[in-house]
Amino acid sequence: MLSTVPEEWTPVFKKKRGEMVMTLKEILQQHIKLDIEEERCISDDYVWLVFPNKEIDEWNKAFNNIFGPAVKAAGVAPNEKDLSLTKNYGGIRRNQTLFKKEFDEATVIAMFWPWQDNIRTTLKMVLVKK
Repeated sequence: MLSTVPEEWTPVFKKKRGEMVMTLKEILQQHIKLDIEEERCISDDYVWLVFPNKEIDEWNKAFNNIFGPAVKAAGVAPNEKDLSLTKNYGGIRRNQTLFKKEFDEATVIAMFWPWQDNIRTTLKMVLVKK
């Protein structure tokens, strides 16, 4: 079942036969106007970057607007489904956040991995084909 998206975000996840109409790179470039400390990889189906924790609230708000509420919030233990979904992309731990959006042929996941220095967070966003 496809989840719903707030009306103002329909350009990102417009339902057209259950398909995404924007790539992950386009989503990042057009809808995330926040500081990026390091770009490790930004492509149509994979994003890996580092952002400063001083903006963590703004990043969470942006991803809540795009994906809806996190399916696994920081501080909550991941369940087996979360672990299975993220296994090939570094996994998910108790102190990390997981967002997810399902489509007919793929699932988009976004993970926030805070660093131990409490200064930075890694973002991984992946298009997982079914």
